[in-house]
Amino acid sequence: MRICRFLIIVAILVLACPGTRAQFKRDAFTQNYSDLKDTTARKDSIDKMFSFKEFFRGVSHKQELLPGTLFAGSMLFIGSQQIYHKDYWKLPIIYGGLGATVGLGIHYRRQYNASVSDYEAAYALDPNTTLTVDEHARNLSTAMFIGAGAIYWATLMDGVIRYPSGGRHPHPGKATLYSILLPGLGQAYNGEYWKIPIYWGGLVASFHYYNLNNTNYLRYKRIYNEATDPESGVKPPISAETALYYRDVFRRWRDYSIVAILGVYLLQIIDANVFAYMQEFDVSDDLSMHIAPAIITPETTYAMHHTPIAPTGYGLSVGFRF
Repeated sequence: MRICRFLIIVAILVLACPGTRAQFKRDAFTQNYSDLKDTTARKDSIDKMFSFKEFFRGVSHKQELLPGTLFAGSMLFIGSQQIYHKDYWKLPIIYGGLGATVGLGIHYRRQYNASVSDYEAAYALDPNTTLTVDEHARNLSTAMFIGAGAIYWATLMDGVIRYPSGGRHPHPGKATLYSILLPGLGQAYNGEYWKIPIYWGGLVASFHYYNLNNTNYLRYKRIYNEATDPESGVKPPISAETALYYRDVFRRWRDYSIVAILGVYLLQIIDANVFAYMQEFDVSDDLSMHIAPAIITPETTYAMHHTPIAPTGYGLSVGFRF
């Protein structure tokens, strides 16, 4: 009985609305999915990801740049972000710091290399020579190059921080670049602090297993080389076949650890980007379903029909609000 009543009600609704336009014709064939006003439509997947012409026009303040374009260009042309943001006073600090650290790094590295050459020459003449290698110069050289890298990293980070969000927070571009420069920083920018221990835990665990597997790989590689070298004079504790097996196993697991490191790093970048976009996705409290009668008139413009006039159908238009 209930089914019969439902069918009668539906038939009455359909007959009472003869002028209703079809759902298929109204939405499916007239909706525009490539509105030129939409930034996504204007910048779709077929556009080039980076343009030097666009980059230099932006640095010359002739047009606005997306944060990704500005960041990519600044990785090669250091200080471009500061020029774009008109922070000209920072340029002497950046170039002066990089010039000093790189120059001192090269100087101390040459000093170390010269000490190595002198030691080798002296050792060839007298194995008991008191001449030593200048390890202090090598340490200073390494420290200078690390300092140059830190200045370079800070320059890129400063450019991302100074990029205007345009009233949007979080900005997906900034969230992505934050995660590229420092894992977990994009999640902090999005306000999702609980994710930071997860990603850092994954990175620390991956680095730990990389170090463990690489140490064992080098160990069994040395044992295998000693076992297969008749002139080594060393008797390994295991056979060459066993050493070869474990060498290959730990090398494979070392490579898996590298893949894990890259995977966690890329995952946290994607996570920061996606959830920055999702911040604007609002689910309304008005969760409802709307049912209305509809006359379904197939659109012959977009379909092939064997008959000159397609029959008209009757049905229901169902809409969901969420």
